[in-house]
Amino acid sequence: MKEREGLQLADQKRDQIKDHSKNKREYQITDRLNRNVVLDYINTFVTNLNMQSSIWVLYLAYCGLNLAQIGLVEGIYHATSIVFEIPSGAVADLLGRKKSMVLSKVCIAVSCVIMLFSRSFWFFALGFVIQALGNNLNSGSEEALVYDSMKYAGREEEYLRVCGRLNMIIEVSQGIATVAGGILAEFSYFWCYGACVVIAVLALVPVLWMTEAPYADGKGCPGSVGEVVRTHFETCFGILRSDRRILNIIVYYSVLFAAQTLLFFYSQQYFYELGYNKIQISLIMLVVGGVSCAGAAMSERLFERFGTKIGVIGAFVIAASFLAYGFCRVSVSVPALAAASFFNSVLYPVQSEQLNSLIPSGQRATLISVNSMFFSIAMILVFPLAGALADMYGLTVVLVGIGLGLAVFTAVWNKVL
Repeated sequence: MKEREGLQLADQKRDQIKDHSKNKREYQITDRLNRNVVLDYINTFVTNLNMQSSIWVLYLAYCGLNLAQIGLVEGIYHATSIVFEIPSGAVADLLGRKKSMVLSKVCIAVSCVIMLFSRSFWFFALGFVIQALGNNLNSGSEEALVYDSMKYAGREEEYLRVCGRLNMIIEVSQGIATVAGGILAEFSYFWCYGACVVIAVLALVPVLWMTEAPYADGKGCPGSVGEVVRTHFETCFGILRSDRRILNIIVYYSVLFAAQTLLFFYSQQYFYELGYNKIQISLIMLVVGGVSCAGAAMSERLFERFGTKIGVIGAFVIAASFLAYGFCRVSVSVPALAAASFFNSVLYPVQSEQLNSLIPSGQRATLISVNSMFFSIAMILVFPLAGALADMYGLTVVLVGIGLGLAVFTAVWNKVL
């Protein structure tokens, strides 16, 4: 009898030890997953110290590429984004979000090295391809890792607050990068792109310290990469066929956003041709970025005030901004670029609101991919063509021509005429 009681006590003690060990492991896992959020703050800050963002057009021109070739490499970047967008998402599900983010950082570092030492069109194109692949590998993986970490730790209700902090970190980091990039590039492009390589490598550190989180739904990729890609495109076409309004919204805003992106990037060359140095250009871009942030902050209030008409107003403002470049005066073109960037930031949430009101929540992730795909297609078509025409007729003439075309497009599409 005593022997049996002794065995029972031993079993109870063993169970208590197991429960304690289990609880301790659970606490350690939760603690590491909570740490993912802080590490992502660091990762976001370092990653967005992208000094090349405000000078890459000038750098490619300095290396001997004409505007047509610059437009073409940008088109190659977006073509790569289309090709690898869905397979890279499947890779993240199959290998894990952390591994996907590590591969992303490696790709970005490699692309910076290629950009640093390249002097020919095809090597620059290769650098853009690898950079696009790196961005694709990070797209969605970072967001999913943070969300699932918070979900597992029971903090998912704080996710929107975390997103707000991440957006603030992005703006601060990009502002620092814009000024620092212009200053370094004014002295030497080598130092600017050399710093980009160092930053890309440093961005690996917080990611390597992260912990892979369990999937929020308890499962990962539902099949092979091929199955995921096929299912995705079948769903995409199904969405577009289901409601014509969805296609109209995506096409309309893709044209607007592609036009404004073209104006922003080619403004680097435009201001350079007006006699401004790289530091001055980076300061202009910093001011424009600040105005863009104001547009994002005011988007909700403007949408409440004007409704969907804000999409028409914003399109005409962007078109007028292109036309303002015809004056070839920085006192006109800088406010014009700031106005275009302001309404570009206003219209992003407006488009999202219009689209989300038309489809079920279960298809929203797919819709984001469809929308991104159409924007990339618009960039592939517009950027190289604008560059080629600018080489023949001059950048100012082409920008004014795009403004006229965009004004006509907006008027016809919205039946203003």
